[in-house]
Amino acid sequence: MKFLLFLSECIVPFLIFIVVAYGMMERVHVYESFIGGAKSGFRTVIGIMPTLIGLMVAVGILRASGFLDFVAQGIGKVSDRIGFPGELVPLSVVKMFSSSAANGLLIDLYKEFGTDSYIGRIASISMACTETIFYTMSVYFMTARIKKTRYTLAGALIATLAGLAASVWLAGMM
Repeated sequence: MKFLLFLSECIVPFLIFIVVAYGMMERVHVYESFIGGAKSGFRTVIGIMPTLIGLMVAVGILRASGFLDFVAQGIGKVSDRIGFPGELVPLSVVKMFSSSAANGLLIDLYKEFGTDSYIGRIASISMACTETIFYTMSVYFMTARIKKTRYTLAGALIATLAGLAASVWLAGMM
């Protein structure tokens, strides 16, 4: 165990050393390349900032207005019948837009039901099995200037449903 702790503390500095050493061997101006990459990354952050702010505001409005709870109650009645607890519908919907907002809902679920409850276990596993679909699509497609997304959304929604189904199944095994 001590070896793994040592390895985890040393791996990042070791990788940085390897990259710098390789760059020097190839006669690349490592520092200038790093600065150029940092500038490019900063421009990317500035470019995606409006999208991020828009998504965060939209999720905040949905939560504060009660609309999310209204939709969740409707969907929850159906999802209860197929084995997915209706209490987890808001978490599943919000996770598609914002992971940090979903973390807030997750903490609320933990407070209400407990971390070791069936709902707490499903929520924990589903947070690991699903992706922030709309955030990821908007940020990466905007950055890469992709206009035609083809089957990305359908595939991501199917993957999310598979992750939610897996979380129910895995939580039921515990």
